[in-house]
Amino acid sequence: MQKSYKLTCVYFVLTCLMLFVAARSQLTEDFYVKTCPNLFNIVRKEVRNAIKFEMRMAASLLRLHFHDCFVNGCDASILLDGNDGEKFAAPNLNSARGYEIVDTIKNAVESACSGIVSCADILAIAARDSVLLSGGPLWKVLLGRRDGLVSNQTGANISLPSPFETLEAIIAKFIAVGLNTTDVVALSGAHTIGLSRCAFFSNRLSNFSGTGAPDSTLDSTLISELQSACPVNSDGNNTVPLDRNSRDLFDNHYFSNLLNGRGILHSDQTLFSSDAAVSTTRSLVQLYSNNSALFFNDFINSMIKMGNISPVTGLNGQIRKNCRVVNP
Repeated sequence: MQKSYKLTCVYFVLTCLMLFVAARSQLTEDFYVKTCPNLFNIVRKEVRNAIKFEMRMAASLLRLHFHDCFVNGCDASILLDGNDGEKFAAPNLNSARGYEIVDTIKNAVESACSGIVSCADILAIAARDSVLLSGGPLWKVLLGRRDGLVSNQTGANISLPSPFETLEAIIAKFIAVGLNTTDVVALSGAHTIGLSRCAFFSNRLSNFSGTGAPDSTLDSTLISELQSACPVNSDGNNTVPLDRNSRDLFDNHYFSNLLNGRGILHSDQTLFSSDAAVSTTRSLVQLYSNNSALFFNDFINSMIKMGNISPVTGLNGQIRKNCRVVNP
């Protein structure tokens, strides 16, 4: 009888522990409300300071979160140093930026609540605040992620959408991580802010796909401007705004650009101009160009969905003290 009672107690404790872990494995809005109550103010202050110094940083921090979530899920693996890490994958090398800003935010958070907040959650909050401080919408970020232990360079090379890919290939990469066609268009709208290196679109300016001429979907009046910004003999590192009329304002003007053939990246313009777009993405581009509220609403939903891609939670992973390295 006593043995049976002890076993019952053990099972009860184990069941409670499993339920606790399961509960903590779910991302929630109030995850740090008791353990780090000033978290949101700390992050927003540092993001605001970074954007005041360089407005482009808003787009860079938003992009870090995107490029993190598409590889291994939202686990801050993109922040890990190492030549075999995601930082040195083709889509990120000399392109992804803002790592030092994340370091600054992490240090400020650690000073307030050491060992509590993950780098993955910091990326999610910083991305949201970057949008908000650029004039975009506000949403409640779901939190509770832990940091991964491995950075996957091969995964980054394979999984991250490329500015040179077809619409079909891009949609397939979104579907592979649980996102859909609406998410493709809404999240592409993040290109309403930020800059692009010439290397990502200069192939459109002459002899596009072996045609001997520029990309026919590119507005002819824009071609000469881009050719001046990206000389043939340059190293490809010059930059131009992705949304030339409102480069630092998070709005729906990006979609109006696509209607007029003024999408800078091929992967942007293909959302409207490609044959595949007719039955997939074109109608959404048109809707968003006329309805900023709809774009903002869908963008929020897509950001929340993206933030839920395979998060490390519960007892898995760790809370890195330094976002660049795994804890010893």
